[in-house]
Amino acid sequence: MPSAPDQAALLAQARAWVHDDPDPVTRDELTAVIEAVGAGSGEALADLADRFVGMLEFGTAGLRGAIDAGPNRMNRAVVIRAAAGLTAYLKHDLPTELGGPKATPIVVIGFDARHRSADFARDTAAVVTAAGGLALLLPHVLPTPVLAFAIRHLGADAGVMVTASHNPPQDNGYKVYLGDGSQIVPPADAQIAARIAEVTSVADVPRADSGWQTVSEKLVADYLVAVAAIIDAASPRDVAVVHTSLHGVGNDTLVAAFARAGFPAPHVVESQAQPDPDFPTVAFPNPEEAGAIDAALALAAEVEPDVVIANDPDADRCAVAVRDRHTGWRMLRGDEVGVLLGAHILARGVPAGSVFANSIVSSRMLAAIARAHGVAHEETLTGFKWIARVPGLAYGYEEALGYCVAPSVVRDKDGVSAALLIAELVGLLKARGATLLDLLDELAVAHGVHATDAFSVRVSDLALMPALMARLRAERPSSVAGIGVTRIDDLAEGDGGLPPTDGLRYFLADGSRSIVRPSGTEPKVKVYLEAIEPVAGSGDLTRARAAAAARLAAIRTDFEARTQI
Repeated sequence: MPSAPDQAALLAQARAWVHDDPDPVTRDELTAVIEAVGAGSGEALADLADRFVGMLEFGTAGLRGAIDAGPNRMNRAVVIRAAAGLTAYLKHDLPTELGGPKATPIVVIGFDARHRSADFARDTAAVVTAAGGLALLLPHVLPTPVLAFAIRHLGADAGVMVTASHNPPQDNGYKVYLGDGSQIVPPADAQIAARIAEVTSVADVPRADSGWQTVSEKLVADYLVAVAAIIDAASPRDVAVVHTSLHGVGNDTLVAAFARAGFPAPHVVESQAQPDPDFPTVAFPNPEEAGAIDAALALAAEVEPDVVIANDPDADRCAVAVRDRHTGWRMLRGDEVGVLLGAHILARGVPAGSVFANSIVSSRMLAAIARAHGVAHEETLTGFKWIARVPGLAYGYEEALGYCVAPSVVRDKDGVSAALLIAELVGLLKARGATLLDLLDELAVAHGVHATDAFSVRVSDLALMPALMARLRAERPSSVAGIGVTRIDDLAEGDGGLPPTDGLRYFLADGSRSIVRPSGTEPKVKVYLEAIEPVAGSGDLTRARAAAAARLAAIRTDFEARTQI
C-alpha cells in the first residue's frame, strides 16, 4: 500500500490524467476511483496504484490490456498516444528497406467488435490524418487477416488492428504491422515505444475531425478472391462443415469465402455467429480452452458433418475437431492440424526454393515431413512476427492454432484461408474413403509418433514469472523423468542461433524436448513438451503411441513439479 507521500503523489498523478483524458467515460470512471480513495477505501487505493504502475507497455505484440481508465489500461488516451508514436515513427524512423521515412505515411486501420474497438480505430485515423498522413479505415468490423491482407494490397506503410484476439471480454489491444504486411519486430517496437514516450499530454496531440478515407467493400471482395484462389479448382467440394466464430467477427467472411471457393455453406452455430463483445456462451473465447466449442460439437451431433471448424474472435486462428470412431468428436491439437496442412501443401506441390517454418514450441514433425520432400525448413521464435519473415516461406504454423497457408495473400496467421484448405483436404480424403485421422496415422508411420502436450502456470503477480525463470536457470537438472538431459539452451542468451527471448529449452537423451517460456500476452508461464517414438510399420503404431504418451506424461509430471510457484 502506498505511503502517505506516495499516496498524495499518486492522487496528483491521477487527477492530472483525468484533466488530460479526452473521454468522458473514463474521466468519470477514474474520478470515482479517486473519490473512493479519498473516502479511505484501501481497495480503491490498490486499484489506483495498479492503474498507474506505469504506461501500458508497447512491445512486439503492440498493446493489450483491460479496458479501463489510467495509463496501465486500454483506453482512448493510451491509444491516442500510441497512434501519435506510430505516426512519428513512420515519418522519422522508418527503415530504408521499408521505403524510409514518409512525409505522408499511409496507415490502414481495422477493428473487431470488442468494447471500444471502433472508438480506438477512429482515434487512430484522426491522429494519422492530423499529422499529415493518409488514414484508411476499414468499412466495418472484420477479421485480422483482412487487415493484414489490406496492408500490401493497398500499398500502406503500416497497419493497425484493434483487437485482443482471444483474450477475455474485458480486454482490448492494438496490433501494429509494417508495410511488408508482417507484425513489428525489434527494433521497431522499441523505436515506436520511444516515440510514444515523447507524448507528454494527449491534449497536445492533434486529432482531425474528418479527412480519413473509409475503404470500399471491394477490399473484402478482393480478399475473398485471393483466398478462394488457393483452392484447386479440380478438388472435390463434397464437404459438410460445422463452423463457429465464437461471437467474433469471422462468421460472415468465412461463409463468403466458402461460397466463393465453391464449397457448400457451413452449418453455422447460430448462437455464436454474430459478434458480441461479452462472449455470452463461452467462459473464455479461445477455441483451445475446454468447453469453448461445446456448442459446435452439439450441432455436429445433430447434422453429422465431416469436420468441425472454429475460429477465435478475430478469426486469425483456426481450430479443427474430428469424429474418432472410438471416442467420438475431439479437438485436434494445433500441432496435428499444423502437420496435416503442411503435408497437404507439400502433396499439392511447392515451387523450388520454398521454405516451411514453425515456431520452436511447435512439433518437430513438420521438419521431418519437409525433409522427406526435400524442402527446406526453419524454426523461429514464437509468434508470426517471426514466422512470416522467413525468406521463401511457403507455409508456416505455430501450435497455438495459427497457420499461414498462403504467405503471398496474408503474411500472418489466417483462420479463414486455413479453414478453406482444411475443407479441401477433408474433401480429398473423403473421396478416397479416408479421414484426417487416417492421414495422421500415415504420417506417424512414415515419420514417427510426435506426441506433444502443453500446460500453463498462471500467476496473480507478474513478478513471479521472472522469479520462476531465474529459479529454473539456476537448477539446470541432469535428468528429467529419469531421462538424461543432453543440452539446455538459455534462449535469453540467443542459444540455438535465434534472437534472444526469455525461455529455456531442454533436449533429452531419448529425443524428447521441453520448452519453458513466459507468455507475451497473458500472466502465465507456458511449458511445451514433445516425445518422439519411431514406428516400425502400421502394426506398430498402437504400441508407439502408447510409449510416447507414457513418456510424455512422465515428463509433464516432472515439469509440473519443477514449475510450482
